[in-house]
This record gives sequence, C-alpha cells and structure tokens, in this order.
Amino acid sequence: MASNSSTAEANLANAKALLTAAASFAATVVLARSVANDLLPPQLRSYFYNAFLNIFDRFSSQLTMVIDERDGLGPNQIYDAADTYLATRISPSTHRLKVSKPEKEDSITTAMESNQEITDTFNGVQFHWVLVCSQIEGQNFHNARLPFRSTVRSFELCFHKKHRDMVLKSYLPHILHQAKEIKQQTKTLKIFTFDYRQMFGNISNLWVPTNLDHPSTFEKLAMDSEIKNFILSDLERFVKRKEFYRKVGKAWKRGYLLYGPPGTGKSSLIAAMANYLKFDVYDLELTEIQCNSDLRKLLIGMANRSILVVEDIDCSIEFQDRESRTEEDGASSTRRRAQVTLSGLLNFIDGLWSSCGDERIIIFTTNRKEKLDPALLRPGRMDVHVHMSYCSPCGFRLLASNYLGIENHELFSEIEERILSTKVTPAAVAEQLLKGEDSDKALGHLMEFLEAKQREKQEAEPKIREDGEKKEKKAENMK
Repeated sequence: MASNSSTAEANLANAKALLTAAASFAATVVLARSVANDLLPPQLRSYFYNAFLNIFDRFSSQLTMVIDERDGLGPNQIYDAADTYLATRISPSTHRLKVSKPEKEDSITTAMESNQEITDTFNGVQFHWVLVCSQIEGQNFHNARLPFRSTVRSFELCFHKKHRDMVLKSYLPHILHQAKEIKQQTKTLKIFTFDYRQMFGNISNLWVPTNLDHPSTFEKLAMDSEIKNFILSDLERFVKRKEFYRKVGKAWKRGYLLYGPPGTGKSSLIAAMANYLKFDVYDLELTEIQCNSDLRKLLIGMANRSILVVEDIDCSIEFQDRESRTEEDGASSTRRRAQVTLSGLLNFIDGLWSSCGDERIIIFTTNRKEKLDPALLRPGRMDVHVHMSYCSPCGFRLLASNYLGIENHELFSEIEERILSTKVTPAAVAEQLLKGEDSDKALGHLMEFLEAKQREKQEAEPKIREDGEKKEKKAENMK
C-alpha cells in the first residue's frame, strides 16, 4: 500500500515537472518571439522562420503542392479545374461554404471558402485540399489617392510523398478530365464587362461576369437562309480545326465584321453565335481603355472558347494615327482621353499577343464600314464580313412565324412586294407585329407602316434628285 502511494506521488511529481518544463519552454518561446519582433528586421525574421520550416519539412513524410490561380500572366488550368472539381467534393463536415444562386437559374451552387479543408479520395489514397486567399494592396498609377486591392488565390494539395508520381500522372489529369465534363453539363453562358479599377491588380479580377440569358438562335434570326447557313458552316469548321490551325502556324481565332444599318440584328446574331457554340461573351468598351498595354491585359484575362465583342467600332473611339505625334498633339494629349492607337488595336487582334489563348472569336460591329481603316478589314483580322441588310421577304416570313405563329396569310404577297421596294429594318417590322392582338390586326399595322414609308420615300425623291443635280453642277464648275 505504501509502495503504491509512493509510486503515485512520484508520477504526480513527474507530471508537475513536465508541466513546469512545458510552461517554461512556452514562456521562453514567447519571450524569444517578442525579442525577435522588436530587434530583428522583418527580412531576417522571415529568413529564420523559413529555415525552421525547412528543417521541419525534412523530417516530414507529407508533400504540399501549391497551385496558384495564375500561371504567369495567363490562367492556371489546374487551378480552374480544381475549383470546379472540388465543388462536387464538399463534405457535410465542412464548416464554411460559399453559397450562390445566379438569377434565372434553378440550382444553388456551393464552393470552397478560404482556409477551409476538403479531403478527397482517389485510388484509395486521401488528398487534403485547402483554399488559401490573401489580400494585396498596391499603388494605382492613374489615381494615387485610390489604392487598388486585389485577392491572390491558390490551392494547397497535401499528401504522402510516396504518391507524388501518382498525383502528377493520374490524379491531376483525372481532375482536369472531370472538371471539363462538369463544365459542359452545367455551363451557364456569361457576358463579361471589365472593371478598370482592377487594371493594376489581379488579372483574374479584370472581367466581371453576369448571366447571358439572350434567347436568340439561328432558327429565329430574320436573315436570309443562305447567309445563316454560311455562318453556321464557318463556325462549325472553325471549332473542328484546332490541329489544322497549329499545322499551318496560325493562332486559333476567327474575326467577324458585322456591318449594316441600325436595327438589322447585329446584336441578335452575336447572341445566336454564343448560344450555338456555348461560348461566353466579353464586351469590350474601347472608350474606357487608356493605353495599348491595357488591351493586352484584357486579352490575357479572357478565357478560351469565348467571343470578344467591340460594338460600333467606327464611333466608339477616335484612333490616334500610327505615325509619331506632333508637339501640338503631344500637348493636347495631356487631357483625359483614350490613348489606344490603331496599331495597338491591330496588334491586339492579330499580333503576337493574339496567340495567348485558343478557340476565340473576335467580332466588330459597325454601321459604316467605309469609315474603317482598310488595315483593320483584311483577312487574318476580320476574316468574314457579314452585311446585315434591310428586311427581306424571307426575313419577314420568319418574323411572322416567330411573332404571330403563322406560315401564310392573304396579305403576305402584298407585304413582301412593299418590303422589296422599301428600306425597312427587321427591328421595325418586329415592332409593328407586336402592336396587334391577333395576326390580322398586326399585319394591318405593318401594311400601314409600309405605306407610310413609301409615301416618305416618294416625297423625298424630288429633293434627292435636286441635290444630285446641284452636286453635278458644282463639280462641273470646279473643272
């Protein structure tokens, strides 16, 4: 009995000694850390800290792979794939989640929150993922009083060192494949606009998305069937020619110029192309860009399989001449205005930087093709020129089918004759078809509209002839 009592007292004494030693050690560490923070510069503290971690890592059996969101200036495909893949691997034990529901979508989406861990199992091996986010602040060169803030993101993948080859050869390729299938099944088209406040921050934050829910399709477009079939076949040929473009040494991109009067369906055609290809749309407003280097950043920030749109290219910006500027121009350039040059735009769509991405379509729209510089229109830049003309009989019949649900009517022949002799846009025809409660009234409104247009044309013809005669006389006098 006395022996058991003495043994218990000895164990208690040993425990007290261990606790005292631990407390003393902890106090020493706290004191050393305090002294180090006070006396050592940050660079030296960081050096000692990293050296300590290196010593610890040598005795650890775990390997950590860091997967940054960006790979240089471009996106990191492994990060993007992991972000998509891990959203399907969130367990019930996860403490924090990001939850969202985009407008006009039925499903609620979940994603990893920063500093949360997800465990995934592949071929019987466990892998631990952590999303690491950090905020950085830098100088805004356009407005020094307004510093920019940016978020830097990365995944940390932790596993046993002996599985390194399996991760590189099997696990990560598996994630890339699974993410591609998930995106194809759940993809919602997006339209992006750029946030100039992020121009000097993380390139991933340059483009801000919202859902693209435009219902336009090629079946509903009020265009001549020949033009629609040509565009469809050209798009299909483009997306199937990855190896061909590589073989001939060209960047895998395609340029379209849509030109014609307002209201002829240029925006609807772009939406139909996006819906057909399942490509996201990037809407570029040139008037918001201040220099050519900004164009390059925006191009790098775009995803593959996307459409870049510059609408009304003829009036969205006054391009500076490609020649050197005079002193007078240099003085005036101090005013706040866009500094994008024509040569900068040409390099953007057809220079070396245009190869930083695959399977991209660039679309320019204009109401006045003749105002554009010929250098912008040549093949390799704008490969396909599509004239969006006034409404044709074929387009009218398609609009009548879409809006009124009819394929034929006693007024069709007369309406088609008037459409051939009157310049009227598909948008104007569609507006008249919306006015009637039934097909008879709607077509009656359209007839009245076309008759009014013809009267305006007849009244204007004498003045047009008179103006033409005056121009001819003036030209003769000048000779």
